[in-house]
Amino acid sequence: MDDKLLLTLDCSTTSSKCIIWNAKGESVSESRHEIPLSIPEQGWGEQDPADWWDASKKSIIEATKAIDSSKVVAIAITHQRESFVCLDENDLPLRPAMLWLDTRAKEEVREFGNESVVQITGKPANPTPAFYKLHWIKKHQPEIFQKIKTVSDVHSYLVNKLAGEFITPVASADPLGLIDLDGQDYSQELLESLGLDASQLPALAFSGEQIAELSADAASELGLSSGVKIIAGGGDGQCAGLGAAVTKPGSAYLNLGTGIIAGLFSSDYKQNNAYRAMAGTIPNSYNYELFIGAGTYMVNWFLDNFASSHSYPEGQSAQEYWQQKAAEISIGCDGLYAVPYWNGALTPYWDQDARGILVGFSGVHNASHVYRAIFEGIAYELRVCFDLAAKTLAEPVTEIIAMGGGTKSELWSQMIADVLEIPLVISKEEEATSLGAAMLAAYGAGLYESIEQAATEMSNRGKRYEPNPATHDAYQQHQSVYKEFYPALKSTFSKMAGN
Repeated sequence: MDDKLLLTLDCSTTSSKCIIWNAKGESVSESRHEIPLSIPEQGWGEQDPADWWDASKKSIIEATKAIDSSKVVAIAITHQRESFVCLDENDLPLRPAMLWLDTRAKEEVREFGNESVVQITGKPANPTPAFYKLHWIKKHQPEIFQKIKTVSDVHSYLVNKLAGEFITPVASADPLGLIDLDGQDYSQELLESLGLDASQLPALAFSGEQIAELSADAASELGLSSGVKIIAGGGDGQCAGLGAAVTKPGSAYLNLGTGIIAGLFSSDYKQNNAYRAMAGTIPNSYNYELFIGAGTYMVNWFLDNFASSHSYPEGQSAQEYWQQKAAEISIGCDGLYAVPYWNGALTPYWDQDARGILVGFSGVHNASHVYRAIFEGIAYELRVCFDLAAKTLAEPVTEIIAMGGGTKSELWSQMIADVLEIPLVISKEEEATSLGAAMLAAYGAGLYESIEQAATEMSNRGKRYEPNPATHDAYQQHQSVYKEFYPALKSTFSKMAGN
């Protein structure tokens, strides 16, 4: 097992990254190539799917130069979710691929996002899932819709390039909003709504299953051996949770990136607007996903607008300086609160009219208070999200595995543990998404007896932050104030948006 290598592709919105791993979960080589993004109109987001393959191919060729490619035994793919392309009878694009970030189908959300659709898919009605965008194509580009032979997500598109077949795992197809989550299969009701047939969609598998072998043509093009196993992967969010070894009830992951994404593991499916339910990478499991649209984005916003002309002591970065200043401010920021809706409110309110709030200013406040209030506000918002989602779980969350750039802040990491009253453990692997795909590849290649075992053996954890009861009590007083802001201003946000 020690000499076997696993190749993963992470085809995201901005790039396709190839990382090659050993069976211990150690990266041995990697390469990344960018993918162009087109925004032809406000709210649109498109790509040429040929760029998905071109960037992936270049990344594979470069990454394999540094290793003995004959040792690669399996390939697994993770990718940007909800993005899809409509293909004709020759497997050529009928139009550019529509991406997850494309919001043009707002009218279709209002028309088709009924309670039945939400219950079937587990996803509150919003323009992200492909279900609504396909309705948009049907209405606005009927000549294209009528020619569709295959609606392909990113995973199945790349598998077709590697092996000549359109196959995707449930954990990749589900974000499209066409899966009956309870039954883990395409929903006949949703397909009938669109006028599509299951034969026009990729065949389904479960993550970790061998779904194909690398074709001789693809192997020759990539410099790999033909017959390499292709293992069903999953969407980037689900693979990130697996990469953090979140594989059982009571566990959750938290990605402190530009935006905040958390995933709570569940063995049962329950629909609730407090989260977006997704099929998990472990068959018949679910991720209950929570979203805050502004995470480290708000830190950068502060630095750009409050501190761009500030000078710092030699050898100290801007982030280090403001972290130190924020640590000197008492809990509650002397009555200053930040509600982090700079990019609207996602879970649990799903309100794109919502806007960010700074409330409670007085003469004692300065830039350091604003900086700390941002961290506290995101922590309070996480508590609101976790509390509502936890009501549907069979077991309470007892541990959160955290990743992303925000975990470099000890102040913020401890604050989140204190506010949530849940231990926070830092994942040592920054590329948790690709590592999750590698775990699936390792299991599918027969290197481990289960996905759970692969996750345990290949993951590595760092510092653990235990909640401080005394500090939590202080935060709890401010939490009770914080959670009143959105309900009080909801109608005001609507008026501000002209609704």
